[in-house]
Amino acid sequence: MEARAGIEPANRGFAVPGLTTWLPRRTPKALLSIDFPPLEQAKTYSSTFYIMKFQILFYLSLFFPICTFGQNRPNVIIVMADDMGWSDIGCYGSEIETPNLDRLAKNGLRFTQFYNTGRCCPTRASLLTGTYPHQAGIGHMMNDTGLPGYQGDLGSNVQTIAEVLSPAKYSTYLSGKWHVTPKIHPGSSQHNWPRQRGFDRFYGTIHGAGSFFDPNSLTRDNKLISPHADKEYKPKEFYYTDAINDHATRFINEHENENPFFLYVAHTAPHWPMHALPEDIQKYKGRYDGGWEEIREARYQKQLKLGLIDPKWKLSPRDAESWRDAKNKKWEIRLMEVYAAMVDRMDQGLGRIINALEKRKMLENTLIIFIADNGGCAEGMGRKEGIQYKDRDPEVLKPMKDSDLQMDMIPKRTRDGVVIKQGTEVMTGGADTYHGYGKAWANVSNTPFREYKHWVHEGGISAPLVAHWPKGIASKLRGKFEHQPAHLIDLMATCVELGNADYPKEVKGKKIVPLQGVSLGPAFSGKKLKRENPIFWEHEGNRAIRIENWKLVAKGSNGEWELYDLEADRSELNNLSEKHPERAKQMAEKWEVWAIEANAKPWPWNRNKKSVGSKKKAFNLDANTNLTKELSPMIRKKPFEVEVHIEEQGEGILVAQGGDTHGWALFIRDNIVHFTLSLGGKIETIKADKELTEKEGKIIATLNPDGIVELFAGTRKLGSGKVSSLVKEMPIDGLQVGRDEGGTVGDYKDAFDFDGRIKKVRIRLN
Repeated sequence: MEARAGIEPANRGFAVPGLTTWLPRRTPKALLSIDFPPLEQAKTYSSTFYIMKFQILFYLSLFFPICTFGQNRPNVIIVMADDMGWSDIGCYGSEIETPNLDRLAKNGLRFTQFYNTGRCCPTRASLLTGTYPHQAGIGHMMNDTGLPGYQGDLGSNVQTIAEVLSPAKYSTYLSGKWHVTPKIHPGSSQHNWPRQRGFDRFYGTIHGAGSFFDPNSLTRDNKLISPHADKEYKPKEFYYTDAINDHATRFINEHENENPFFLYVAHTAPHWPMHALPEDIQKYKGRYDGGWEEIREARYQKQLKLGLIDPKWKLSPRDAESWRDAKNKKWEIRLMEVYAAMVDRMDQGLGRIINALEKRKMLENTLIIFIADNGGCAEGMGRKEGIQYKDRDPEVLKPMKDSDLQMDMIPKRTRDGVVIKQGTEVMTGGADTYHGYGKAWANVSNTPFREYKHWVHEGGISAPLVAHWPKGIASKLRGKFEHQPAHLIDLMATCVELGNADYPKEVKGKKIVPLQGVSLGPAFSGKKLKRENPIFWEHEGNRAIRIENWKLVAKGSNGEWELYDLEADRSELNNLSEKHPERAKQMAEKWEVWAIEANAKPWPWNRNKKSVGSKKKAFNLDANTNLTKELSPMIRKKPFEVEVHIEEQGEGILVAQGGDTHGWALFIRDNIVHFTLSLGGKIETIKADKELTEKEGKIIATLNPDGIVELFAGTRKLGSGKVSSLVKEMPIDGLQVGRDEGGTVGDYKDAFDFDGRIKKVRIRLN
């Protein structure tokens, strides 16, 4: 007889039939080493044997609740929203209609102090592995800085929840966004794709953001696919939120194994672009006509009425212009109507998931956890006045083939050939638009807290957590609030405990980072979590530590520490660092120790060490070049010249190297060439005096030793200017042609993909 993992089979006498196959892995060895009589004697003493067997079973039942055995282990479903604020669902104060989430909350448990990491990629790395994101190699985005904590690709020194639960006989499914590897293009390595990291089935996107009507890097298992040529899924109209929920429902319906399953449903809603279906947008017509101040105050009052927040927590000051001063109210209202429609549609799909569980009589023993990856996002994409087209000849249709793969985060055109449009004269929502809802509405999403995605003040890292598990959450707690602080790192520990799984110390000779979190299981029965360590954060130099009710937090790598008593002031309005300097000092020291141990430091933010780059003096690059830092020009304190050959004029990034701390970029906007530098975070831009003509196909920018920048179109001088210095440090983000991935160098948003055609680029260091 073969024992399950961690259990040694009996080695003498005879075995109790079936006993060791269902014993939990923590069965005391004393119970397993009982010396049964040999088989011959058993025939003589059969009555004695059966009495002994009954006694063993009885005592085991006292030691181990039956819910930990075999099929009685729960299914686990983790549903995550993208760029959704703490107050954006009904049961956390919103006016957005989320009846299915509200139902789960009414019959489950709501955590009031659950935390994420403040950004999409790090959150996904932390959720999947039960470690801090830097320990998993994704302290920032998908760029490799050469530092252990910032490799931009999920590490082999961590395990995913799927990899840990699979040996415990869980089936593992993923529907939605992956975003923990930069390898998204056809032919690139798939070593960190979901199927290679423990998931039995996968449908979704490898990359982070994109059109909801034609998502980029759409994949089924290990094959990139087009939604319009997908034989397995043919809805009347493709909408990615529906596709994610439909496939999650499909995985539940097709689950045939008697063992439980783990399902990760990773939405891209309501992350920009603001795309929604007309019937959902219509539902919210007029709801936001009163503006952001009115909605924010209404949410705050509803939170007080629900008992979600303490009356001592004041509404933080509005961090945006007043609604009275908004320039284009009709456009701003539309943005929020679409945002609400996106959240609403996500909830509708959750209803289908719940119905599938009910039909299969699985709902009672399924733990459903709903969370968000960061706070509301202040990145206001496409807010420039007027209309901006992402491709030339907007009046001409240029359709794609059904089988063509969409690999652009911001497509130039829709699948049927309509040009993508941005700007304040474009009413968002359709497939041919691409906007973000902006800072003022993000301020509403994060009610009542400060700051946004990117930052680690409460507005950036607070997420709702709704937990529903009829068989596992005590009836007295249903509809109640859980006020103990919790973090993404706790989800792996929860799955390990409830799934009766083994978390490995080593895999294939590689040491695995130990679990960093604690199981949330005790909270489901009203008990205290067994947390011994503080909770830590670091993102882009923004950093924080929480110990019990005290939180120390800072903005940026050079920012001053601020100290808050979150029990009295979770809105973080009363900085107590001067009143309690010793406490602040001790907490800061603890953060520094953790930062080194967890690979948050050394960090790439404001790094003074001499960085490594290529020793080459000349570079010939094609239109799809994407260089790591090590292969990029070593421009630290060096003058250089850039020459870009263009086949078709357009707008966007020609070349970019670096990010928001150090770097440079050459781009075209409004037919004007711009050269911009980031000098220790300070942006300096030289703008051409003359516009380009359509026939000019060679753009030259020269950064001279004295800081003089000269811009040319062929031999025609377009303009010049002076910057305060050369680039002070070697940028960490690498170099891209035609886009700017990772941190942006200038005052443009996100990748700012070039919508013309680049033939080649030459860079020469002087």
